[in-house]
Amino acid sequence: MAKKKIAVIGIGKISQDQHLPVIDKSKDFELAACVSTRGIGHGNVPVFKTPAELYAAMPEVGLVSICTPPNVRHQMVREALDAGKDVLLEKPPTPTLAEFDDLVAYGRKKKKVLFQTWHSQYNEAVDATKKILKKEGVTSVRIDWRESVRKWHPGQDWVWEPGGFGVCDPGINAMSIFTKIMPFPVFVASSKLKYPANRQTPVDVEIVFKSGEKHQPKLSAGFNWLEESGEIWTVSIETEKGTKLRLERGGTVLVVNDLVVIQNKSEEYEGIYDRFAKLLKKGKSDMDGAPLRLISDAFFLGARENVDDFNW
Repeated sequence: MAKKKIAVIGIGKISQDQHLPVIDKSKDFELAACVSTRGIGHGNVPVFKTPAELYAAMPEVGLVSICTPPNVRHQMVREALDAGKDVLLEKPPTPTLAEFDDLVAYGRKKKKVLFQTWHSQYNEAVDATKKILKKEGVTSVRIDWRESVRKWHPGQDWVWEPGGFGVCDPGINAMSIFTKIMPFPVFVASSKLKYPANRQTPVDVEIVFKSGEKHQPKLSAGFNWLEESGEIWTVSIETEKGTKLRLERGGTVLVVNDLVVIQNKSEEYEGIYDRFAKLLKKGKSDMDGAPLRLISDAFFLGARENVDDFNW
């Protein structure tokens, strides 16, 4: 079958590191165009400054992958739906739940496929953990998500602006794993957010969760954006049967009782494009807002503390 033509809107670090290389080798998709306000392209495909220019010049392109910062995502997704496009969205989806819910409803109204991606969910180790927790239950979960903003968002000031999420930009990846593997609903009980005195989003976050379970499992998470020793992306779990699990390296490795049982290289973005292809064949959307809801509640309930200035 012929590959489907897709355009990528927003050519930043995540597009260049993940989306474009994955599309290049995809069996389902072919890159047709790029949209970049800075005029950045990829290969020999046309480059447009705005989505409107793309839609006018290449109406035959029926799919778009939107990889812009989240604060402009709502308008761009609506514009794409109005142009008759099916849409894949990078995470985080939108700055607010109201915008996210509106996109879900608008996509349904336009009868187009919308796919909110959560790349950290696309790991064998995550799926295996979900099955174990469904069978054995949960007594505790501790999430530690630490990385360097200077490495992963070099010079990108938008992450420090209102709506930029701060350290919750990577932290929402942990929430996407958390909400997928848990066998019962979880809620934010309290949170503490540390803000650089010269910035508008947090650099460190500590969250305590609760549930409706009678045995009251202990659930918490910590995010930090100044970890220079290397990435710490770990979910530590104890089940009601006493099994100790660790999801490591962002969900690509599963350790059970100190034995590595799954260890894969990361192919998360290959996974999301495979999923998109399946959704398109079925004509179905997949708009999971659970990770965004937990992050939103962490901000809503957050106690703020100002800490040292952050400078690049």
